[in-house]
Amino acid sequence: MTKYGLNELREMFLRFFEGKDHLRLSSFSLVPHNDNSLLLINSGMAPLKPYFTGQEIPPKARITTCQKCIRTGDIENVGKTARHGTFFEMLGNFSFGDYFKKESIRWSWEFLTEVVGLDPARLYPSVYLEDDDAFDIWHLEMGIDKSRIFRFGKEDNFWEHGAGPCGPCSEIYYDRGEKYGCGSENCTVGCDCDRYIEVWNNVFTQFESDGKGNYTDLAKKNIDTGMGLERLAVVVQDVESIFDVDTIQAIRNRVCEFSGAAYLTDPSKDISIRLITDHIRSATFMISDGIMPSNEGRGYVLRRLIRRAARHGKLLNIEGKFLAKLCDTVIAESKGAYPELEEKKSMVFAVLTEEENKFYQTIDGGLKILTGLKDDMTKSGSRILSGEEAFKLYDTYGFPLDLTREILEEQGLGIDEEGFTKAMQEQKQKARAARGVTNYMGADSSVYEKIDPSVTSVFIGYDNEEFDSEITVLTSGDEIVQALSEGDSGSIITKETPFYPEMGGQTGDLGAIRKDDAEFTVSDTIKLPGGKIAHVGKVTRGMLMSSDHVRLFIDTERRNDTRKNHSATHLLHKALKSVLGEHVEQAGSLVSPDRLRFDFTHFSAMSPDEIRQTENIVNFEIGRFLPVVTKEMTLDDAKKSGATALFGEKYSDTVRVVSMGDFSTELCGGTHVDNTGKIMVFKILSEAGVAAGVRRIEAQTGKGVFAYYENLENELFASSRAAKTEPAQLTRRVEDMLSEIKSLHSENEKLKNQIAKSSMGNVNDKVSKIKGVSVIAEKIDDMDMNGLRNLGDQLKDKLKDGVVVLASSQGPDKVNLIVMVTEEAMNRGLHAGNLIKEIAPLVGGGGGGRPNMAQAGGKKPSGIADSLTRALEIIENQIKS
Repeated sequence: MTKYGLNELREMFLRFFEGKDHLRLSSFSLVPHNDNSLLLINSGMAPLKPYFTGQEIPPKARITTCQKCIRTGDIENVGKTARHGTFFEMLGNFSFGDYFKKESIRWSWEFLTEVVGLDPARLYPSVYLEDDDAFDIWHLEMGIDKSRIFRFGKEDNFWEHGAGPCGPCSEIYYDRGEKYGCGSENCTVGCDCDRYIEVWNNVFTQFESDGKGNYTDLAKKNIDTGMGLERLAVVVQDVESIFDVDTIQAIRNRVCEFSGAAYLTDPSKDISIRLITDHIRSATFMISDGIMPSNEGRGYVLRRLIRRAARHGKLLNIEGKFLAKLCDTVIAESKGAYPELEEKKSMVFAVLTEEENKFYQTIDGGLKILTGLKDDMTKSGSRILSGEEAFKLYDTYGFPLDLTREILEEQGLGIDEEGFTKAMQEQKQKARAARGVTNYMGADSSVYEKIDPSVTSVFIGYDNEEFDSEITVLTSGDEIVQALSEGDSGSIITKETPFYPEMGGQTGDLGAIRKDDAEFTVSDTIKLPGGKIAHVGKVTRGMLMSSDHVRLFIDTERRNDTRKNHSATHLLHKALKSVLGEHVEQAGSLVSPDRLRFDFTHFSAMSPDEIRQTENIVNFEIGRFLPVVTKEMTLDDAKKSGATALFGEKYSDTVRVVSMGDFSTELCGGTHVDNTGKIMVFKILSEAGVAAGVRRIEAQTGKGVFAYYENLENELFASSRAAKTEPAQLTRRVEDMLSEIKSLHSENEKLKNQIAKSSMGNVNDKVSKIKGVSVIAEKIDDMDMNGLRNLGDQLKDKLKDGVVVLASSQGPDKVNLIVMVTEEAMNRGLHAGNLIKEIAPLVGGGGGGRPNMAQAGGKKPSGIADSLTRALEIIENQIKS
C-alpha cells in the first residue's frame, strides 16, 4: 500500500467524489453562519444543516467537502493521550434526496480499496442492529461474508441528536494488525484498543425524530458520510497516532526543536509536545477565520488554547516567544488546501505574538504565587485552594482560573469555585491592573530598565577571587533604592566584580559582598544589558548604601569546582569528535559546580564502548597536565586558528581563545583551570537523546567523581548485606534470587487459576433468573482484573445465555469490576458498557466498554454490595420483555 501524505489523501478524496458528480465546496469558516446552536464548526455536516433541514436549497444534490473542525469537549485530555485533539479535518460526501445506501456503501468501499489501496481483507463493515437493508447490501451486493459484518446497537450505529433528521450508520473498520492490539483473545471490531480503527462512517438520515422516541420516514432520504482525514492518514501511513502523520509530525518536530525535548522519551514532556502541536493548529486556523482572543465565547476558546500552549512551552523550557514561529510550520503544511492561511499570515503572527506577550506578563508572577499557595496547602493538609486565593491570583495577577484549575488538577488538588465566584462578585469593581513579569529574587524586571545606561561593570574574575569596588546601583523588588538594610532582598551593581554572571552555559558565582559590619549574601549573579552585572541576594547584617566601597568575595571552592567542569567540557567536546566523527557539534551546555551537561549533534545512541573511549580520552588528557592558555585576539584571527565556537556565546570583535595544550582550542568567555591536571578525574554518568539528532551527556569531575564512587560502594555493601552475601558474590546471588522469584511467580499464577476455578464452582450455584435471563452477580475475594476476566469468560461459557457481574476488592482502596453479556442476552437489550457506567460510581470509580464486555476500577470496596444490588435492578430494566 502506498503511504500517501495527508495533503494527497485530501485531494484524492475530493477528486474521487467530483468524479461521482459531486460539487466540491471549499471548507466553510470555523465560525458558524446563522447558527447560534454552535460556538464553532465541529463536524463536516454542521455548515450544511440548512440543506438537510430544508431551510435552504443546496447548490447541487451531491456535495463533497473537506471541512476544518474544532472540538473542545475533551480539551483536558488533549496531550494526555495520543488520540485526543481539538482541530481536525473531516472529509465528507453528501446527498440531499439523491442517492442513498447502495451508492454510499459502494463508493466508500471503492475509494478505500481501489483508490487508496487498503487491503479489503483488513476492512470490516458494521451496520445498525436493525438495518437489514445495509446488511444485505454489504453481503449480497458487495460480497462481504456475513462473519465480517458486525451489527451494533443504537449507541454505536445510530446517528441522532434530539429532534430532527436521524438514521442508522454503517461504519468501516480497518484492522491495523496485532501490534496495535490489546492482546486479548476477544479483541475484534468494537474493541477499545487501537487495532480496529473506524475509518469511514456512512450516515443514512432516513427518519424524522420527534425527540420522544417516535420516528417517521423522511420524504427525501439523505446521505451524510465522511471520515477524519487525520485518522485515514494514520491508517495509510501506518503510524501510531495523528501526531505521527506527516503534516502534524512536522509541527510536532518543531516543538521538539524549540524545546530540545525528544518525543517519546519523557511521558510528561510528551503531553506538552502533543498539546502544543494540537493547539497551535487550532489557533492558527481560528485566527485566519477572523476569531480574535477575548474573555467570552469562541474568542475565549482561542485565548484558552493559546494560553495552554504557551504554558506548556514553559514546561518544556522553550525560551522566549515561540507560537508565531510555530504557526509558520502549520501554514506551510496546509496553505495548499487553505489559501486563507497564507493570506492572513501577518495577522496570525501579530495576534499570536500579542497574546503570548500578554500571557507572559502574568504567567511568571502567578506561577510563583501559586507555587507558594500549593506549598501552604501541603503543610496544612488541605486539598482545596480557597476561592479567595484563586480570585486573588486572577484579579491581582491576571492568572486565569482555568489555568489555576489545570495546574492544581495535575497534582490531585482542587479549587473552591463557589468561593471564587463570590469573591469575583464582591470585588468586580475593584479589579487592579495585572502586575508585570517578575524576575530575579522577586525584583520587577522593569527596574533594571530604569538604570542609567552609562552604568556598566567590569569583570575582573579571571585573575581575582576577591576585589575592592564601589557600589553604583542598589535595587529592591521593584525600584532603585539608595540603601538596603538587614533582611532586605535585592540586587547590587558594582564598578568592578570578580563574580562571573550566568552565561554561556556556566552558572553564576555565589559569595558575599562586605563592608565593615555589613554583609550581602549573593545567591545568584546575572548579566544585564549594557554590560551590567547584578549580584542578587539578601542583606544578612548591617546596611549597604549606594557609593559604598565594598569588598567582593566569591565562593572559591564553588568556583574551582565549576572551573573543573567547564574545562572538562572542552576536553569532552574534542574527545567526542575523535570517537564519533567531525560531525559532532555542541548543541547546548550547562556547567555548574556539581556537574556538567553537554548536548551535541549525533544521530544514534553512543555504544558502551564509545562512551568508554570518550571517557578514557578525557582522563588521558587530564593526566597529561596540559597547560590551559587564554589569549585575546580578533574574531577573524580566532577563526583562522581553528578555534571552535561554544554554544550560547555572543562574540564581539575581540574574543577569548582557550587552548588546552595541543588538544583543544575553543572560543570561550568562561572560567577555567590553568592546567588540565587540576580537573583530577572525569566520569560520564549518562548519555541519552534529547531531540532528533541531538544527544546529551551528563558528567562529573574531581570530588564529584569521588563522591559518586563512594555512593556506589555504599550501595554495593548495603545490597550485599540485604542479599546476605559478599560483594564479590552479589551478581550470582541476584541471579539466583531472580530465578527463585520467577519460579514463585509461576506457582502464584497457578494458584490464582485454581482459586478462580474454585470460586467459579461456588458462584455457579448462585445463578438467578431475571425475566428468563440467567444472572450471576457476585463478589470474589482478592482477585485482580485478569483473574476476573478469566473467571467471567468461564462463567459466561457455562451460562450460554445470560450476564455475569463480578466484583473484587484488592486492599483497602482498590476495586475491580467486570460485566460480560452473551449474544443472546444482548439481543434482549442488555449492554455491558451501559451497565458498568452506572454501577462503577458506587465503588468510587468509572469505566466502560462494549455491549458484550466492560470493566471498571474503583477505590471504595464498601460500595461493592450496593453496586451488585444496583446491577440486578439495571439488568431488569434493560431486558426487553
